Amino acid sequence: MAMLLRLQRWRHISPLFSVQVEQIARSILQRSSFSCTLSSSLAIANGDEQRRKEGGKWLTLPPFVPQKDPSSVAKEIAGGTPAGDEEIITALKWVRHCVPHLPMSLVQKLFRLRQVRKDLVSINASSGVQFDGQQLKRVSAKEVMTLGEVILLPITVQNFTKKDNEQRDNHKEIKFIRSLILYKDSAIIVINKPHGLPTQGGFGIKNSIDVLASTSLKFDCPESPKLVHRLDRDCSGLLVLGRTQISSSILHSIFREKTSGVLKHSIKNASRVLQRKYWALVIGTPKHSSGLLSAPIGKIVLEDGKSERITVIKERPSSSQHALTEYKVIKTSNGYTWLELCPLTGRKHQLRVHCAEVLRTPIVGDYKYGWHSHKKWEPIVIAETAKLPKEKLPFGLDFESGSISEKQPRLHLHCRQMILPNIAEAVQHLEPLSTTNCDLAGLDMLDLVAPLPPYMLLSWDILSF
Repeated sequence: MAMLLRLQRWRHISPLFSVQVEQIARSILQRSSFSCTLSSSLAIANGDEQRRKEGGKWLTLPPFVPQKDPSSVAKEIAGGTPAGDEEIITALKWVRHCVPHLPMSLVQKLFRLRQVRKDLVSINASSGVQFDGQQLKRVSAKEVMTLGEVILLPITVQNFTKKDNEQRDNHKEIKFIRSLILYKDSAIIVINKPHGLPTQGGFGIKNSIDVLASTSLKFDCPESPKLVHRLDRDCSGLLVLGRTQISSSILHSIFREKTSGVLKHSIKNASRVLQRKYWALVIGTPKHSSGLLSAPIGKIVLEDGKSERITVIKERPSSSQHALTEYKVIKTSNGYTWLELCPLTGRKHQLRVHCAEVLRTPIVGDYKYGWHSHKKWEPIVIAETAKLPKEKLPFGLDFESGSISEKQPRLHLHCRQMILPNIAEAVQHLEPLSTTNCDLAGLDMLDLVAPLPPYMLLSWDILSF
């Protein structure tokens, strides 16, 4: 029974192989009258005296079960070829999949010191579980896993169930981050990212979504949420995180497929399996009320030799990336225009560059690409009673200031709407021994909407007078 209790814990680690693991475990229990750990049970079933002596030294991971390649799943979701290819999984990747709470540095060290072993377990319809009958073998990090192989780690890794340097448990910060959640299921979490909070950590960045998610958005999932796309620090709006490695891989592939699909096919024939709509307040008015912006962009180094920026590149097409953006005017007032922007490709600063250099209408608060327009900036004067009250928020955030009534307005760019497939349904299609016949091209779609931040709402109200 002890083994079945451990099986329940494995289900929380990853439900994908729980069915086959349970088949193995029950077969072992039928052969043995002893209540023991999985490592000891393997030793008894095999009759290997050396294994019995070493049984207590190892933490046994579930047998490897091949999984379908998430990229092929993403292609099928987009209406492409069926998802039948299996993903190539190395020993390192399998360990990370089974015990995601272990620090990457520790896992790499175990492989480097040759402390990781493997055994082969096969399932036979007549005799149940079969073993290779040999001693445990060392395995390298890059070795490709095959069906039935079992990885064993030193038992001491159980001491690393939690990171010693885990972030402080600040209930106010956790409550704030969780207040940003717009949608949550077994596969994804969607938040309304505020202006000023970085998506990803880096040099000099103490707080970022990828770090805060591990303490605030994990909930009952054994894995920490993972970023699958980016929003600029000064951009607000919808941000999707994958709750598991599998859902994250599928989402990564869907975002890549979005760009590659548009570039391979005509705009009309390209699949719109993923749609994002941004709202932006720009200075000036475009010549046309709607249109398609097609302009290659690339990175250039400025005169100081250190700073970089993205710009439209026409003379050197080899160093640029094709970028496509659909736009539509929402309303115009007092020399400003509200635009709806739909990026068909996912390039860094694509929307900001297209607005500033192609439409010639830079986004309000974009001092990087619209600095010339902001040199002569004049705020719109409003009554003091119309200004928003100050509220002290974690991480030094400020939701109120930054409207067009300020001398230094904030970036008025917000990811307002996103339409994407129900990833939880797609994950079910990847489960081994799954009996469901899921039409990935016909998955339900999630229509997510993020409200505008307070300072953009105030700008909207000011221009509505």
